[in-house]
Amino acid sequence: MGLISIEGMEFFAYHGHFKEEQVIGTRFMVDLYIEVDTGQAERSDNLHDTVNYLTVYQTVKKEMEQKSHLLEHVAHRILKAVHARFPDVSEAEVKISKLNPPLGGKIDRVCVTLTSDDIYE
Repeated sequence: MGLISIEGMEFFAYHGHFKEEQVIGTRFMVDLYIEVDTGQAERSDNLHDTVNYLTVYQTVKKEMEQKSHLLEHVAHRILKAVHARFPDVSEAEVKISKLNPPLGGKIDRVCVTLTSDDIYE
């Protein structure tokens, strides 16, 4: 098994509970960790034998483009989309950070981290 990390994906999106957040938007960072059998790719050196990072990024981007009120909801959707698109992924973890959240003070970020075990139907 191998752990593939795609870290620091930055998006401008419209997630948030407050109406203003859904109108003006803000910056988000997404870190994704996926566990997958990398044995074949280790031997073949062929992209078709592993998870394509570009396709993973595009999957995350598509989910980030859909407005949500809660980071928990966005994280859940990303995990479901990753597992649907990449059935060979055995485990996944996603961390979403909202940068400079409007909470009435100086705050760098708020974050939500979910793992595959947190996906409920």
